[in-house]
Amino acid sequence: MKFKNANGRPILLKMVEAVHENKQYLGDIDGLIGDGDHGMNMNKGFVTYGERLGDDETTFTEGLEDLGMVLLNEIGGSMGPIYGTIFMEMADAAMDEEDITLEKFGEMLQAGLDGLYGIVDARPGDKTIVDTLVPALETIQAASAEGKDFVTALDEMKDAAEKGMLSTKDMVAKYGRASRLGERSLGVQDAGSTSCCIILKAMADGMKSVME
Repeated sequence: MKFKNANGRPILLKMVEAVHENKQYLGDIDGLIGDGDHGMNMNKGFVTYGERLGDDETTFTEGLEDLGMVLLNEIGGSMGPIYGTIFMEMADAAMDEEDITLEKFGEMLQAGLDGLYGIVDARPGDKTIVDTLVPALETIQAASAEGKDFVTALDEMKDAAEKGMLSTKDMVAKYGRASRLGERSLGVQDAGSTSCCIILKAMADGMKSVME
């Protein structure tokens, strides 16, 4: 199973829609131990990308690159550079590919994580976006190694991302504004890990809609 890189538009719009629909939710979560602007900033970046895309078609990789550029350059806070880097590195890993296979998608996610690790010190267990992205990546890589079909792998990735997101409730924040709270950050879900879960789920659903 695979999907055509050229069929990127439905995937990207699914991601834009998911962030927009969860703007308030992300802001509310961020407000518990952060400054409350995560939903607003993310929505601004994704909606801006969607408006610029307009009625145009895009490949999946070009769309990720363009979205990454918007997030990197035009939204506030730390998450713009973080998501911008992830998406742009993912795009670079498959920019010239005609077909996106499960194996190639795993390579894209790995490139995104590697790019992230190049700009942040956070690792699994630190109550950040990493706690969602790493289990999602590992699930995709395992499914590829085991010869599972792409759709099954995406469903398993969605479950892994959600479990990773929920696991941040039991962690003490070590980075960002929440780190100032120390033990008081326990019991609250991390906003970055939450937006990452929302985005990965939307990405998966978009991919499934164009799968061949």
